[in-house]
Amino acid sequence: MEGVFSYAPAIAAFPLVAFVIALAFGKSLPKKGALAGIFATLGSLVLSALMLVAVASGEVYHETLYEWAIGETPSGVGGIEFTFGILIDPLSALMLVIVSLVAFLVHVFSLGYMNAEGETGLPRYYAGLGLFTFSMLAFVFADNLLMAFMFFELVGLCSFLLIGFWFRTRSAPSAAKKAFLVTRFGDYFFLIGVVAIAATFGTLQFAGDGSFVAAAEAALDGTGEAWTPAGIGIENWVTLTGLLVLGGVIGKSAQFPLHTWLPDAMEGPTTVSALIHAATMVAAGVYLVARMFGYYALSPTALAIIAFVGGFTALFAATMGVVKDDIKQVLAYSTISQYGYMMLGLGVGGYVAGVFHLMNHAFFKALLFLGAGSVIVIMHHEQDMWKMGGLKDKAPVTYYTFLAGALALAGIIPFSGFWSKDEILFDAMIVGLEEPVIMAAYAMGLLAVFFTGFYTFRMVFLTFHGEPRSETAEDPHPVGWSIKAPLIVLGVLALVAGIANLAPVAKLTGLDITFLEFWLDGEYGAVEGLTYSAYGELLAYETGVVGSEQLTVALAAGLSLLLAFSGAGVAWKLYNVPEPTAHKEKLGSVGDLVEDNYYQDEYQVWLAEGLTLPFSRAADRFDQTVIDGVVDGVSTASLFGGDRVKRIQTGLVTNYAALLVGGFIALLVVLGLYGGWFL
Repeated sequence: MEGVFSYAPAIAAFPLVAFVIALAFGKSLPKKGALAGIFATLGSLVLSALMLVAVASGEVYHETLYEWAIGETPSGVGGIEFTFGILIDPLSALMLVIVSLVAFLVHVFSLGYMNAEGETGLPRYYAGLGLFTFSMLAFVFADNLLMAFMFFELVGLCSFLLIGFWFRTRSAPSAAKKAFLVTRFGDYFFLIGVVAIAATFGTLQFAGDGSFVAAAEAALDGTGEAWTPAGIGIENWVTLTGLLVLGGVIGKSAQFPLHTWLPDAMEGPTTVSALIHAATMVAAGVYLVARMFGYYALSPTALAIIAFVGGFTALFAATMGVVKDDIKQVLAYSTISQYGYMMLGLGVGGYVAGVFHLMNHAFFKALLFLGAGSVIVIMHHEQDMWKMGGLKDKAPVTYYTFLAGALALAGIIPFSGFWSKDEILFDAMIVGLEEPVIMAAYAMGLLAVFFTGFYTFRMVFLTFHGEPRSETAEDPHPVGWSIKAPLIVLGVLALVAGIANLAPVAKLTGLDITFLEFWLDGEYGAVEGLTYSAYGELLAYETGVVGSEQLTVALAAGLSLLLAFSGAGVAWKLYNVPEPTAHKEKLGSVGDLVEDNYYQDEYQVWLAEGLTLPFSRAADRFDQTVIDGVVDGVSTASLFGGDRVKRIQTGLVTNYAALLVGGFIALLVVLGLYGGWFL
């Protein structure tokens, strides 16, 4: 299989070629560039599957493609090379398949969805999808942190272009700018973290003996050298640099407090939302934490912060999802919440659990967004769930596939979301028994299960059950197989993907059915120097904290299921009726607070306009008056002096003779006064 890896660059190159074709020739091509995108992503999917098979055979690929700069670190640790390279290991091979599969299905779905929209900018749309897919695939197989940062930024640019696709409206460009600016704020910290890691360890490689992970391990155990600022120990510096990189993760993966861009991003086409939420931009942040997990594992403090931010975000976003009326808004807050779970899992050392949920979420969230897109087409572009109802029998394929995604999202057994979410919560509970901060994060994640079950089935019942509540719902628009086929594929995956890691069953029965754990733990060819061990992982799988592991697993899974069914049951009681009512008035002022998103947008606007803008204006005035004033003053004095001096240059010999004589006399006077000539 070694020869297969030589085609690895083509995984990202195919969508890049599709981008060029759609942009340059899309107007004259059939389907306006859609077919180029479909075949390109299909090619990427096939190659990604071959890479997966190659890694399964025990091979790992790590190759430098291009060296574009060599520099010296100011720390004296040594020189640093800036390169483009490819790393195909168990983690990246799995993620390549996920990204290319979702991108392929989104392209196919777009044939029916965007045509139904009657769009005129389709070449621009398909070009954007191609560039987006290229950026994410290149980010996934990047072998160093700087290369990852570059494609991380390109992913953000693509999201800006696609969220603002309907640029003739006022809301879409505003949402695109908001997404770009909010995520850029986090990326500033990421960039500082990249520079700090390079200066500290003299390398930005993810894997191998020359990786910054291996260098950090060596520095911590005293066998290696590393530069740190004066007065900061290596342990604290590893924590700080990890948290700086985490700033970019919080922005891209929409974690609190940089989550506010994601609900506004629903202004883009629903297919774009599916790609962003399931496999590209939002997934990029969590994937980066997984990619750097060996580094974060060296700092329990950094892991605890990741876990707490994740647990809080999971609950915080879930509460906002319960009051939204726009079907895409519900899914947007669901995405924020679910990525919070992934961060919680990684933060407690549950590397396998976090990646498992990343995989499952990609399938069921892509399914739910594409299902929402199908509903929007059926409803003639209507997104308000209170104007829907009664679609269950009129759109059975959309309903049953959407229901599969909803069951996975709510964490109902045996659908995929149950297995990964339960594993995250179990790991968090075990670690939380010894770490109070983690216990708080676990409690928030557990409580979020109830809200997830509630808002998920509130969405299902309002959309598909009951009686039609509008003329559009009475007369739905039919959808074709380009829409139905991707829904069916993703619906099957939402049901069966959990088989990849049946950890609760394995713990209860002793059967060896934790395939993903076996895969990610490096049995298929771990890269030397790339470690995944952490305190949470050890506690979760070799626990002596509790007496009976089987009993603990059963109780943890039972509690999670009870909360999920309770949330779904409340939604059933309130909304699975012929004529449902909102019930928001029962929440009183709390309902207003939640519906206004806890005034997070207002707070950030105040922060920007009330604090940052006045400070910026004061800094600008200081720059204009003091800094520029000094520079301008020197320039003015020089010009004035030059203007006066040049006046003696008359060109008359008599003037020059007079000046020479006058100067000679002045010189004699000075020498006489200070040199004692007249004494």
